[in-house]
Amino acid sequence: MSGIISQNLGRSSGLLKAVEAGGGAWTLIKTLTADGSATTMSFVDGASDVVLDDTYDSYKFIISNLHPQTDQVTFSWQGSIDTGSSYGVSTTNTNTGVYHNESDSSGDHEYHTGGDLSNSTSEIALYGNGSTGNDNDQNLSSEITLYNPSSTTYVKHYLVNTQHNERSDYLDASKLAGYFNTTSAIDAIRFSVSSGNIDAGTISLYGIS
Repeated sequence: MSGIISQNLGRSSGLLKAVEAGGGAWTLIKTLTADGSATTMSFVDGASDVVLDDTYDSYKFIISNLHPQTDQVTFSWQGSIDTGSSYGVSTTNTNTGVYHNESDSSGDHEYHTGGDLSNSTSEIALYGNGSTGNDNDQNLSSEITLYNPSSTTYVKHYLVNTQHNERSDYLDASKLAGYFNTTSAIDAIRFSVSSGNIDAGTISLYGIS
């Protein structure tokens, strides 16, 4: 993958994460590390030792400290049903979140209507409010659970928990829930930033058994 330094710690390594709440052992499949030269980071089934098929019933993406080169940007993701030849699977979701600023002068809980998607092929924002800043104390971390992406019978549900630092010195914590409205298998996931490149950070893919 151009512009991405990748580290493969595939299933053959036998590396398992301890059983956690929600059940199941975590098997690390692939970790990608941003090097500042690309706008996207992609996981494609069958490419570069990535597994995103019926090997596991569900998958988790753990995003750690993504930092943008450009200020005031949006981090997002999308799925593919043709092994990454195209992205833009129709999705519907809803999200809510809380925010609080560093000066302790503002904070609230709200339903992020502006982040909703309704049978849309647009990029899926990892949060429903604000934009991520590029100061050294501003970045994004997130956890995405994708359920049964290889099913050819049902739609594909997902849950997203994200925390990020906005450019205006706000902390925003968002929870999203939605589904890819397709009965085709989701076989690739792409993460992207709306402007500039992804300066630093890692994204790890785990299979949940």
